[in-house]
Amino acid sequence: MDNRISADICIIGAGSAGLSVAAGAAQMGANVVLIEGHKMGGDCLNYGCIPSKALIASSKRAHAGIGNAVFGVEEVWPSVDYAAVKDHVRDVIDTIAPVDSQDRFEGLGCTVIRETARFISQTEVQAGDTIITARRFVVASGSSPLVPPIDGIDTVAVHTNETIFDLRERPDHLLVIGGGPIGMEMAQAHRRLGCKVTVIEGATALGKDDPEMTAVVLDALRAEGVDIHENTKAERISGMDGKITVHTAQGDFTGSHLLMAVGRAVNVDRLDLDKAGVEYDRSGLKVDASLRSVSNKRVYAAGDVAGGLQFTHVAGYHGGQLVRALMFGLPAKARTDHLPWVTYTDPELAQVGLNEAQARDKHGSKLTVVRSEFSHNDRANADRRTTGLIKVMVVGGKPVGASIAGHLAGELIAIWAMAIANGLKMTAISNTVLPYPTYNEVNKRAAGAYFTPKLFESGTVKAAVRLVQRWLP
Repeated sequence: MDNRISADICIIGAGSAGLSVAAGAAQMGANVVLIEGHKMGGDCLNYGCIPSKALIASSKRAHAGIGNAVFGVEEVWPSVDYAAVKDHVRDVIDTIAPVDSQDRFEGLGCTVIRETARFISQTEVQAGDTIITARRFVVASGSSPLVPPIDGIDTVAVHTNETIFDLRERPDHLLVIGGGPIGMEMAQAHRRLGCKVTVIEGATALGKDDPEMTAVVLDALRAEGVDIHENTKAERISGMDGKITVHTAQGDFTGSHLLMAVGRAVNVDRLDLDKAGVEYDRSGLKVDASLRSVSNKRVYAAGDVAGGLQFTHVAGYHGGQLVRALMFGLPAKARTDHLPWVTYTDPELAQVGLNEAQARDKHGSKLTVVRSEFSHNDRANADRRTTGLIKVMVVGGKPVGASIAGHLAGELIAIWAMAIANGLKMTAISNTVLPYPTYNEVNKRAAGAYFTPKLFESGTVKAAVRLVQRWLP
């Protein structure tokens, strides 16, 4: 016989979005049911952000000794134990896992059900032999790596981000199909860990970012030996495990291992959303600005299935917005103009708000673009990390976007994300006193560049200064 329980909020998915809603709602006194059919922590903890950054950290250690001569230190070419690198990755996951664990969330007061969930009506979800009736539902089922139906793909072993971190034998030659953030991060990391790497991208590598910025990153990767082929579409795959060939109109590429990194598909197929009267498409649930289903007002979406940017921090942001709406009935609106993202290559690539092309299209002659080069930053010169630049798009004295390519770009973008989120003016950045020497002075120099024409190239200002100087004692 089926078990029946009721809840204020039923959450499907224990990734970043679902856990954010569950933690907030439960601690505020709501009756919460949290359903997860796979691993607690979702993609980010187990297959995405955490393992990839742990792997990148190992690759940076491996690369650190190369180029030492310029510092007066002997150059070191490391010996890499690939299996031990994966032990490091697993240890990092295990260290963080308790924060996302079933025990923790049960301790917060949630009822946690480890089964696959599906709707059976507009007010009910079934998970295993349990039927949950809830006043509100939050669908936070995330996404999975997309494996396109390329001819012959089923004849060879294909890795995705869900399997590559379990691989303990170092690939001799890694073929990466897809030149987006995941593909480029993994390409550089594996190159630094001693693999030969070829990236095959059907369009433009890192094509969602500013071309001037991506050129900085791609040049650096190519200089390290990553073989990148753009506008090269994979048409067919052949071979066997250990010798895989990707056939393209531009030529054939043969390697030992294949990583598919062409994007992600939202996890909606097994939810039976039709039975709940929830409209959706391949991008996710159809929701309004408050993340509420347009067709079933009991249902909300958060994270990847909300149909927007697919990032962990966006999922967490959605979770915060939904706690506000579900707990207090307060209006919530999920903005997108202030959401940053980072590609963790070396140098890093970061963006918030509009890039230059988008800003010119939207604001036209009202737009001012200011720039600052890393080569003008004293700390960057001391560290020999002078490759990079920042562009800030400004309208009416306020930043509407910022693009950064360079060392620590993911950290440097934070000040612009804060400025855009809170409607701050460029004076808020230029008036900030920063410790010297730091990389954040790149940001302040960009803000200063906005005021330079107004202060030093204005005839009116110069005339006013001359007049004042005559009268000063």
